[in-house]
Amino acid sequence: MTAGMSLTLDRVRLSYTDIPVIDELNLAVRPGEILVLTGPSGCGKSTVLRALAGLLAPDHGRVLADGAVVRTTARDRGVVFQDNALLPWRTVRSNIDLALRLRGVPRAGRRAQADRWIAEVGLTGFGDYLPNSLSGGMRQRVQLARGLAGAPRAVMMDEPFGALDSATRAAMQALLITTWRSHPTTVVFVTHDVDEALALGDRVAVLGRAGAPLRALIDVPRPRSGRAEPGLRAEILAALDNS
Repeated sequence: MTAGMSLTLDRVRLSYTDIPVIDELNLAVRPGEILVLTGPSGCGKSTVLRALAGLLAPDHGRVLADGAVVRTTARDRGVVFQDNALLPWRTVRSNIDLALRLRGVPRAGRRAQADRWIAEVGLTGFGDYLPNSLSGGMRQRVQLARGLAGAPRAVMMDEPFGALDSATRAAMQALLITTWRSHPTTVVFVTHDVDEALALGDRVAVLGRAGAPLRALIDVPRPRSGRAEPGLRAEILAALDNS
Protein backbone atom coordinates (compact mmCIF):
# COMPACT_ATOMS: atom_id res chain seq x y z
CA MET A 1 0.00 0.00 0.00
CA THR A 2 1.27 3.46 -0.85
CA ALA A 3 1.73 6.15 1.78
CA GLY A 4 -1.22 8.02 3.19
CA MET A 5 -2.39 11.23 1.54
CA SER A 6 -2.71 14.71 2.95
CA LEU A 7 -6.21 16.16 3.28
CA THR A 8 -6.99 19.84 3.68
CA LEU A 9 -10.11 21.85 4.44
CA ASP A 10 -9.46 25.45 3.38
CA ARG A 11 -12.04 27.94 4.70
CA VAL A 12 -14.77 25.40 4.01
CA ARG A 13 -18.49 26.06 4.37
CA LEU A 14 -20.81 23.05 4.21
CA SER A 15 -24.60 23.03 4.32
CA TYR A 16 -27.66 21.02 3.36
CA THR A 17 -30.03 24.03 3.48
CA ASP A 18 -29.45 27.78 3.61
CA ILE A 19 -27.99 27.44 7.12
CA PRO A 20 -24.36 26.23 7.18
CA VAL A 21 -23.47 23.18 9.25
CA ILE A 22 -19.77 24.03 8.98
CA ASP A 23 -18.45 27.50 8.27
CA GLU A 24 -14.90 28.79 7.69
CA LEU A 25 -13.28 25.53 8.77
CA ASN A 26 -9.53 25.24 8.29
CA LEU A 27 -8.03 21.85 9.04
CA ALA A 28 -5.03 19.93 7.68
CA VAL A 29 -4.78 16.15 8.01
CA ARG A 30 -1.21 14.87 7.89
CA PRO A 31 -0.29 11.95 5.61
CA GLY A 32 -0.46 8.64 7.48
CA GLU A 33 -1.93 9.94 10.72
CA ILE A 34 -5.16 9.04 12.51
CA LEU A 35 -7.05 12.27 13.06
CA VAL A 36 -10.13 11.95 15.25
CA LEU A 37 -13.04 14.37 14.90
CA THR A 38 -15.24 14.79 17.95
CA GLY A 39 -17.81 17.33 19.12
CA PRO A 40 -21.46 17.66 20.12
CA SER A 41 -24.28 16.21 18.03
CA GLY A 42 -25.09 18.42 15.06
CA CYS A 43 -21.66 20.06 14.87
CA GLY A 44 -20.94 18.62 11.42
CA LYS A 45 -18.47 15.79 12.04
CA SER A 46 -20.10 13.40 9.57
CA THR A 47 -20.64 16.27 7.14
CA VAL A 48 -16.89 16.92 7.13
CA LEU A 49 -16.28 13.24 6.32
CA ARG A 50 -18.69 13.41 3.41
CA ALA A 51 -16.83 16.42 2.02
CA LEU A 52 -13.45 14.71 2.38
CA ALA A 53 -14.82 11.63 0.63
CA GLY A 54 -16.17 13.75 -2.25
CA LEU A 55 -19.81 13.02 -1.41
CA LEU A 56 -20.65 16.65 -0.59
CA ALA A 57 -19.34 19.74 -2.37
CA PRO A 58 -18.51 22.80 -0.23
CA ASP A 59 -20.55 25.98 -0.64
CA HIS A 60 -17.37 27.94 -0.12
CA GLY A 61 -13.68 27.13 0.22
CA ARG A 62 -11.77 24.09 -0.97
CA VAL A 63 -11.35 20.46 -0.01
CA LEU A 64 -7.93 19.19 -1.12
CA ALA A 65 -6.39 15.72 -1.39
CA ASP A 66 -2.62 15.89 -1.84
CA GLY A 67 -3.11 19.48 -2.99
CA ALA A 68 -5.68 18.65 -5.69
CA VAL A 69 -9.26 19.91 -5.37
CA VAL A 70 -11.71 17.15 -4.43
CA ARG A 71 -14.64 17.24 -6.85
CA THR A 72 -16.04 13.71 -6.56
CA THR A 73 -15.39 10.33 -4.98
CA ALA A 74 -12.22 8.38 -5.78
CA ARG A 75 -10.90 4.89 -5.10
CA ASP A 76 -7.99 6.25 -3.09
CA ARG A 77 -10.41 7.78 -0.55
CA GLY A 78 -12.51 5.12 1.17
CA VAL A 79 -15.41 5.37 3.62
CA VAL A 80 -16.42 3.07 6.49
CA PHE A 81 -19.86 3.77 7.96
CA GLN A 82 -21.43 2.81 11.30
CA ASP A 83 -24.09 0.72 9.56
CA ASN A 84 -21.70 -1.69 7.92
CA ALA A 85 -23.17 -1.33 4.38
CA LEU A 86 -22.04 -4.82 3.37
CA LEU A 87 -23.86 -6.31 0.40
CA PRO A 88 -26.19 -8.82 2.10
CA TRP A 89 -26.28 -11.25 -0.83
CA ARG A 90 -22.49 -11.49 -0.98
CA THR A 91 -20.44 -13.69 1.34
CA VAL A 92 -17.64 -12.32 3.50
CA ARG A 93 -15.10 -13.30 0.84
CA SER A 94 -17.21 -11.90 -1.97
CA ASN A 95 -17.64 -8.54 -0.22
CA ILE A 96 -13.87 -8.22 0.11
CA ASP A 97 -13.36 -9.53 -3.42
CA LEU A 98 -15.49 -6.67 -4.73
CA ALA A 99 -13.07 -4.10 -3.30
CA LEU A 100 -10.16 -5.97 -4.86
CA ARG A 101 -11.92 -6.13 -8.23
CA LEU A 102 -12.64 -2.40 -8.20
CA ARG A 103 -8.99 -1.82 -7.39
CA GLY A 104 -8.05 -3.76 -10.53
CA VAL A 105 -6.58 -6.88 -8.93
CA PRO A 106 -6.59 -9.73 -11.50
CA ARG A 107 -9.22 -12.37 -10.89
CA ALA A 108 -6.62 -15.13 -10.53
CA GLY A 109 -5.16 -13.52 -7.42
CA ARG A 110 -8.24 -12.11 -5.75
CA ARG A 111 -9.34 -15.16 -3.75
CA ALA A 112 -5.94 -15.55 -2.13
CA GLN A 113 -5.81 -11.85 -1.26
CA ALA A 114 -9.37 -11.92 0.11
CA ASP A 115 -8.49 -14.91 2.29
CA ARG A 116 -5.42 -13.07 3.61
CA TRP A 117 -7.62 -10.14 4.61
CA ILE A 118 -10.12 -12.52 6.24
CA ALA A 119 -7.30 -14.00 8.30
CA GLU A 120 -5.88 -10.57 9.15
CA VAL A 121 -9.15 -9.42 10.73
CA GLY A 122 -9.60 -12.67 12.62
CA LEU A 123 -12.37 -14.27 10.57
CA THR A 124 -10.68 -17.40 9.27
CA GLY A 125 -13.39 -19.98 8.58
CA PHE A 126 -16.10 -17.39 7.92
CA GLY A 127 -15.32 -16.62 4.28
CA ASP A 128 -18.48 -18.31 2.98
CA TYR A 129 -20.85 -16.75 5.53
CA LEU A 130 -23.39 -14.10 4.59
CA PRO A 131 -23.43 -10.87 6.63
CA ASN A 132 -26.75 -11.68 8.35
CA SER A 133 -25.08 -14.78 9.84
CA LEU A 134 -22.45 -12.68 11.62
CA SER A 135 -22.45 -10.63 14.82
CA GLY A 136 -22.18 -6.85 14.68
CA GLY A 137 -18.50 -6.95 15.58
CA MET A 138 -17.78 -9.55 12.91
CA ARG A 139 -19.57 -7.46 10.28
CA GLN A 140 -17.43 -4.47 11.24
CA ARG A 141 -14.34 -6.63 10.84
CA VAL A 142 -15.47 -7.46 7.31
CA GLN A 143 -16.09 -3.81 6.59
CA LEU A 144 -12.65 -2.87 7.88
CA ALA A 145 -11.09 -5.52 5.64
CA ARG A 146 -13.14 -4.43 2.65
CA GLY A 147 -12.36 -0.76 3.27
CA LEU A 148 -8.61 -1.37 3.35
CA ALA A 149 -8.45 -4.10 0.70
CA GLY A 150 -9.08 -1.46 -1.94
CA ALA A 151 -5.72 0.10 -0.94
CA PRO A 152 -7.08 3.61 -0.30
CA ARG A 153 -4.59 6.27 0.70
CA ALA A 154 -7.17 7.79 3.05
CA VAL A 155 -10.10 6.25 4.89
CA MET A 156 -12.97 8.20 6.43
CA MET A 157 -14.59 6.28 9.31
CA ASP A 158 -17.96 7.51 10.61
CA GLU A 159 -18.46 6.13 14.15
CA PRO A 160 -17.87 2.58 12.89
CA PHE A 161 -17.79 1.07 16.39
CA GLY A 162 -20.57 3.16 17.95
CA ALA A 163 -23.20 0.39 18.01
CA LEU A 164 -20.91 -2.25 19.55
CA ASP A 165 -20.74 -3.31 23.19
CA SER A 166 -17.74 -2.05 25.17
CA ALA A 167 -15.66 -5.25 24.95
CA THR A 168 -16.21 -5.64 21.20
CA ARG A 169 -15.56 -1.96 20.69
CA ALA A 170 -12.21 -2.19 22.50
CA ALA A 171 -11.28 -5.22 20.39
CA MET A 172 -12.15 -3.36 17.20
CA GLN A 173 -10.09 -0.33 18.26
CA ALA A 174 -7.08 -2.60 18.81
CA LEU A 175 -7.69 -4.31 15.47
CA LEU A 176 -7.87 -0.97 13.66
CA ILE A 177 -4.51 0.11 15.10
CA THR A 178 -2.89 -3.22 14.25
CA THR A 179 -4.25 -3.21 10.71
CA TRP A 180 -3.36 0.45 10.17
CA ARG A 181 0.25 -0.25 11.21
CA SER A 182 0.44 -3.10 8.69
CA HIS A 183 -1.27 -1.13 5.91
CA PRO A 184 -0.38 2.55 6.47
CA THR A 185 -3.00 5.02 5.33
CA THR A 186 -4.46 8.32 6.48
CA VAL A 187 -7.51 7.83 8.73
CA VAL A 188 -10.11 10.44 9.68
CA PHE A 189 -12.25 8.91 12.43
CA VAL A 190 -15.47 10.36 13.88
CA THR A 191 -16.53 9.51 17.43
CA HIS A 192 -18.52 10.96 20.34
CA ASP A 193 -16.42 8.95 22.81
CA VAL A 194 -13.50 10.87 24.36
CA ASP A 195 -11.72 7.72 25.50
CA GLU A 196 -12.00 6.25 22.00
CA ALA A 197 -10.61 9.47 20.56
CA LEU A 198 -7.57 9.27 22.82
CA ALA A 199 -7.07 5.55 22.23
CA LEU A 200 -7.01 5.96 18.45
CA GLY A 201 -6.00 9.46 17.51
CA ASP A 202 -2.57 10.92 16.81
CA ARG A 203 -4.48 14.20 17.06
CA VAL A 204 -8.01 15.03 18.20
CA ALA A 205 -9.96 17.86 16.55
CA VAL A 206 -12.89 19.21 18.58
CA LEU A 207 -15.56 20.90 16.47
CA GLY A 208 -18.04 23.42 17.84
CA ARG A 209 -21.77 23.53 17.29
CA ALA A 210 -23.30 24.26 13.89
CA GLY A 211 -21.44 27.04 12.11
CA ALA A 212 -18.72 27.36 14.76
CA PRO A 213 -15.04 27.02 13.91
CA LEU A 214 -12.60 24.42 15.16
CA ARG A 215 -12.52 24.56 18.98
CA ALA A 216 -9.32 22.64 19.69
CA LEU A 217 -6.68 20.54 17.97
CA ILE A 218 -4.88 18.34 20.47
CA ASP A 219 -1.77 16.23 19.93
CA VAL A 220 -1.84 12.83 21.65
CA PRO A 221 1.59 11.53 22.73
CA ARG A 222 2.63 8.05 21.63
CA PRO A 223 3.14 5.16 22.08
CA ARG A 224 -0.49 4.37 22.84
CA SER A 225 -0.88 3.04 26.37
CA GLY A 226 -4.52 1.94 26.12
CA ARG A 227 -5.40 4.36 28.93
CA ALA A 228 -6.70 7.89 28.51
CA GLU A 229 -4.22 10.41 29.95
CA PRO A 230 -6.22 12.49 32.50
CA GLY A 231 -4.84 15.86 31.42
CA LEU A 232 -5.66 15.32 27.76
CA ARG A 233 -9.08 13.94 28.61
CA ALA A 234 -9.80 17.05 30.68
CA GLU A 235 -8.59 19.29 27.83
CA ILE A 236 -10.97 17.65 25.35
CA LEU A 237 -13.89 17.76 27.79
CA ALA A 238 -13.23 21.47 28.40
CA ALA A 239 -13.26 22.14 24.65
CA LEU A 240 -16.53 20.20 24.36
CA ASP A 241 -18.08 22.21 27.20
CA ASN A 242 -17.20 25.43 25.38
CA SER A 243 -18.46 24.25 21.98
